[in-house]
Amino acid sequence: MSASAVFILDVKGKPLISRNYKGDVAMSEIDYFMPLLMQREEEGALTPLLSHGRVHFLWIKYSNLYLVATTLKNANASLVYSFLYKIVEVFSEYFKELEEESIRDNFVIVYELLDELMDFGFPQTTDSKILQEYITQQGNKLETGKSRVPPTVTNAVSWRSEGIKYKKNEVFIDVIESVNLLVNANGSVLLSEIVGTIKLKVFLSGMPELRLGLNDRVLFELTGLSGSKNKSVELEDVKFHQCVRLSRFDNDRTISFIPPDGDFELMSYRLSTQVKPLIWIESVIEKFSHSRVEIMVKAKGQFKKQSVANGVEISVPVPSDADSPRFKTSVGSAKYVPEKNMVIWSIKSFPGGKEYLMRAHFGLPSVEKEEVEGRPPIGVKFEIPYFTVSGIQVRYMKIIEKSGYQALPWVRYITQSGDYQLRTS
Repeated sequence: MSASAVFILDVKGKPLISRNYKGDVAMSEIDYFMPLLMQREEEGALTPLLSHGRVHFLWIKYSNLYLVATTLKNANASLVYSFLYKIVEVFSEYFKELEEESIRDNFVIVYELLDELMDFGFPQTTDSKILQEYITQQGNKLETGKSRVPPTVTNAVSWRSEGIKYKKNEVFIDVIESVNLLVNANGSVLLSEIVGTIKLKVFLSGMPELRLGLNDRVLFELTGLSGSKNKSVELEDVKFHQCVRLSRFDNDRTISFIPPDGDFELMSYRLSTQVKPLIWIESVIEKFSHSRVEIMVKAKGQFKKQSVANGVEISVPVPSDADSPRFKTSVGSAKYVPEKNMVIWSIKSFPGGKEYLMRAHFGLPSVEKEEVEGRPPIGVKFEIPYFTVSGIQVRYMKIIEKSGYQALPWVRYITQSGDYQLRTS
């Protein structure tokens, strides 16, 4: 079972627009949502699911809006939450910014979209590119005797229109890996994982079928390619775009699909593997007679020498009562951000194997303030092009189309920081 009705409320809980899909929950039930939410908030027991009698409210907050789905039955909660976030995604595509004003300015389109996104409580057409073919912001001019619904909606391939033509047929593949890392004050790695996505930008004519080959360990074992020469990776928590033929992947690990036109995320994956910290940070803090503090930070690139990290930002926490900052850096520049109690050390280009230093001097008030809490961790942001920390590789991309045209696939690899933190003593 899924949602009975969907409401969009303003920040005070007043309904802006709603759509009743099943008629089994009174629309007046939404009046109980905001008092219930405020009560739970005061008690410190706020949950994403609230209940009043037999009615359940599944809700999310976005900007200055609440999106709420009501249901009587034991609904598939993960489906409902995915749908609410899909509403946010579709509305953001249409209105650029999703907020109260954009809902008020576009009531007709919002109601049409709610009508197409869900039918009798079940998600229906949720692809914004397809919706934009027949729900336009210019208003709909109805033509008698013609159906407004494009054939795409009734196709087996609902995410791609027919008759697409390009002079130059190309596919751009981006393999992007984010490194999540948490290191404690002793230098031990507490958390280490890689979250990867493969994004495609497709400029292909007709209805092509694509086959993507990766150095997937399970595939290598199935085909007898596993060995010391063939490096492979074991992908976990793999999630695919709806265009991928899952039965084919389950059978022989082939990633086969007819792609949507333009940009989309083909798949995501995770590897919970021990990653050597790509940028290692050491820091020393010295206080001198309660009048000044000196912070020394050493950053070392622990990745291949031929690679370069771009846009490196190292955020170093400083005492909240510090003032009169002075900095000395061996490379890059440092600036004090008092509202965040941080020094941000920016390095435009950081080659692998290099080591850099930053010294910061701060004055402290004569009256010492007791430090109640521990110091926040040092955060690091970076991006390393042409490099994947997991070693994942696109082995091939086959493009098959009945007209037999030649198409060029282009591959780019990027490793970037995710939640990358190093605690200091």
